[in-house]
Amino acid sequence: MPTGLMIAAVLGVVFLFMMLKIVPEYERLVVFRLGSVLAEPKGPGVVLLIPVIDKPVWVDLREMVTPIPHQACITKDNASISVDLLIYRKVVDPTASVVQVQDFSAAAGGIAVTTLRAVIGDIALDDVLAKREQINHTLQSKMDQVTSRWGVKITTVEIQEIKPPKDILDAMSRQMSAERTRRALVIEAEGTKAAAITVADGEKQSAILKAEGDRQAAILRAEGFALALSKIFEVAKGVDAKTMGLQYLEALKSLGASPSTKFVLPLELTSLISGIIGDGRKAFAPEKT
Repeated sequence: MPTGLMIAAVLGVVFLFMMLKIVPEYERLVVFRLGSVLAEPKGPGVVLLIPVIDKPVWVDLREMVTPIPHQACITKDNASISVDLLIYRKVVDPTASVVQVQDFSAAAGGIAVTTLRAVIGDIALDDVLAKREQINHTLQSKMDQVTSRWGVKITTVEIQEIKPPKDILDAMSRQMSAERTRRALVIEAEGTKAAAITVADGEKQSAILKAEGDRQAAILRAEGFALALSKIFEVAKGVDAKTMGLQYLEALKSLGASPSTKFVLPLELTSLISGIIGDGRKAFAPEKT
């Protein structure tokens, strides 16, 4: 093969390589033709360029993370802290990300540091430690307002770590220890209170049951006594005067056996005795013919 033809073939391959570009799905080509940017970025797929005239700039559309380590910040109450950040961003306008800013990655990092210090400076230390999620949202919103003109979207901002000074850490440790002691005392007092309430309820129920038992026993005793009186009354209704007089005589007999010298006899006794004597005389009196 002649040398000239070989050189032409090599130049043709190089020229073809310069003309054809294969753009993956996650990238775009921003093409400058004679210094002017084309209206639309190229890709994905095979892109045909004019060598020497077209200059391509590759732009990655995937979401990327930029770490911002150890940024010294001063809170609203003049506490010095160190904050680590993670910034998640993605290009939404490839042309603006090339034309509007020289290096959007470095620019986004600088905006993150400035915004972080401004936001932390308006918040007290306790709120910085307690409201991390709210700070993340505020940082993301403020940064997105700036980066949107570059065609870059700040999707998420995450505070990785907040390091207060050692003296503040010691004070926080003492505060946490005191809080744990307070909670332990509260829990112990609540347990003692609950135990006392349980014991009091038990004693109350026991007293109620005992009173109920005594009431039932008293009712049963009263019912038994009333039944006994009823039986006695029924029996007493069938006893005649003679039987009562004999009972009185038996009682007098017992009194006579006692050593007492004075006796008090009820008035009814004389009528009973007279009735018995009268009946006896009638029994032994001769019949008249």
